[in-house]
Amino acid sequence: MKKLVILTIVLFSQWGLMQGYAQVTQRNILGNKYALEVVKQSLIPQNQFKPYPKTVGEWKAALPDSVIVRTIKTGEALLDYKFEPISATLSLDFVRSGDRERHSKISFSKRNALIDLVLAESIEDKGRFTEAILNGVWSICEESFWGVPAHISGTGLPNVEDNIVDLFAAETASVLALTDYFVGDKLDKINKLIRKRIYHETNQRLFIPMLKNPDRYGWMSKKNAVNNWNPWIMSNWMTAALLLEKDEARRAESLHGAMLGLDLYLNGLGEDGGCDEGPSYWFAAGACVFDCLELLDEATKNKVAIYNEPLIQKMASYVYKTHISNDYFVNFADADPKLKPDGIMLYRFGQKINDPQLKQFGKWAIEKYPTAISNNGFHRMRKIQNLLTFKNIEPAKNSYEPVRNAWFNDIQVLTTRADNGFYMATHGGHNAESHNHNDVGDFLLYANGEPVIIDAGRGNYTARTFSSKRYELWFTQSQYHNLPIINGLGQIAGRSYEATNVKSTVNDKESSLSMNIAPSYDKAAGIAAWNRTVKLNRAKNTVEINDDYALNQKPNSLQQVFMTVCDIDTATPGKVVFKTWKNQTVTLQYDPKLWSISTDLPSTDGMEYVSFKTKWDNHPVQRIILTNKPLAQKGKYGFTIGMN
Repeated sequence: MKKLVILTIVLFSQWGLMQGYAQVTQRNILGNKYALEVVKQSLIPQNQFKPYPKTVGEWKAALPDSVIVRTIKTGEALLDYKFEPISATLSLDFVRSGDRERHSKISFSKRNALIDLVLAESIEDKGRFTEAILNGVWSICEESFWGVPAHISGTGLPNVEDNIVDLFAAETASVLALTDYFVGDKLDKINKLIRKRIYHETNQRLFIPMLKNPDRYGWMSKKNAVNNWNPWIMSNWMTAALLLEKDEARRAESLHGAMLGLDLYLNGLGEDGGCDEGPSYWFAAGACVFDCLELLDEATKNKVAIYNEPLIQKMASYVYKTHISNDYFVNFADADPKLKPDGIMLYRFGQKINDPQLKQFGKWAIEKYPTAISNNGFHRMRKIQNLLTFKNIEPAKNSYEPVRNAWFNDIQVLTTRADNGFYMATHGGHNAESHNHNDVGDFLLYANGEPVIIDAGRGNYTARTFSSKRYELWFTQSQYHNLPIINGLGQIAGRSYEATNVKSTVNDKESSLSMNIAPSYDKAAGIAAWNRTVKLNRAKNTVEINDDYALNQKPNSLQQVFMTVCDIDTATPGKVVFKTWKNQTVTLQYDPKLWSISTDLPSTDGMEYVSFKTKWDNHPVQRIILTNKPLAQKGKYGFTIGMN
């Protein structure tokens, strides 16, 4: 068990599961443009840095009355909140059972409660919330580790002599820095040791580790691409340093260090700004880049700004180019299929980079999901900026038009929509992407915003999720994606398992992706070539899957999988009829002379699979398996999907 957990930490420590194999381009946009001396000269001193309101009058001028009332009511509901300690037993859950959720529930709830109490007190300014805030600050400072046990050594308990910076240690530092900013004077009136404790703990747990030895962390790698951990942590490091650090030289050094750190994330992006982690992770990756840029802009009065960089523009556009409909987004790898987008943040980002489409997408999201204000509970500085934007949103109605086609060459993802309401996404890529699933050549299909053929998504995070046993979980396996199974074998994880000869075609007649997916499979499958084309045929408003293959010898078995959450009817040979939740019908046609059909329901038993009971609006994930009859060594076959 100990060996498994140590490997888990190595993988999850978390420059992303095998993310290090991605290509790095040494752009160093911020570092090349802004030396440390420039930052020192541009930086507003800490005692003059006032990014957010602090008085009742300032809050009233900045926020609508409805937001003020709602924020205070949220705080009132927490007046009797009990800031529970983190016990050793709770911390040991991860190594004993693999469970992460009991610890996270308590830890995350404490931080969310504290920031809600702080905002309520700052806005109301009557002292009603200060005692609760005091207890929250003290409880969090008393914790031995501010992160989660999954992110430290295999003992399950933290080594207090070695402060590790993970996502949530950085988040906690930011929460305490915001607390100091908004209600520090009131805490001083209770006891002057409180703010000293905030600084001491933040200094020990974040500032010193990041200034002394940032290279120890994989998510600060200069050689390998890094994932969402990097900009997420950089945004919190910037927040804490800007608000708490009174030594101006050290404050500038921290800010510049975070800028150089952010460069590492940008260096790992491809030229199209694609996010291989998917849209739900983009809100912790590309959106955190924006958080950082906004902090730099605010702290230097726009003297440090890179909004006009083409890479930033492309990175931002990714999120609306992968939007399907309503709260559905393209969800390859570990990305979730559904998320309520933070419209205010998107609107602000669109304003800053002068992207009308992103602004309009943000306005659409605000109207559709008005309460989605950094609704995952993290990125607290983003939540505050969102609150301050309510009054500044242009009153004109949004004119958001979904993107018709998008091609990300860097991550080999194609998205496209048809006039009849079909939305198709497919990809090539490789099997060492961040949060990887073995899914080269996979595709998904929606009809007028409803899922028909799906990527099932990920299950619950546990000790197995980021361990050597990751690919024992069915949702990571190619056998549970819309892909062939050859001789009973699927694809393998690793950078060399990839698509080759990848070509996208987008014109008035079709949107298609062709590729050879043979190199992504286990060598024992005996595949010489497997050329797959996934095509949206615009003339017919159909989706066509065509495979042209050659094996080293006659196969023992050959199957094709389709994943769905629809009700299906397979009674008519040669047809699979999908009925969506709103009673649309979509038909997949196959040659019954070549294929027999069966179905199964992937397991929802076990802690890794609990979310599949509800993930797709309580509809079970179902696997359709077409089994080939002729079993030829070489062959061509196809499937056509149309709307009735």
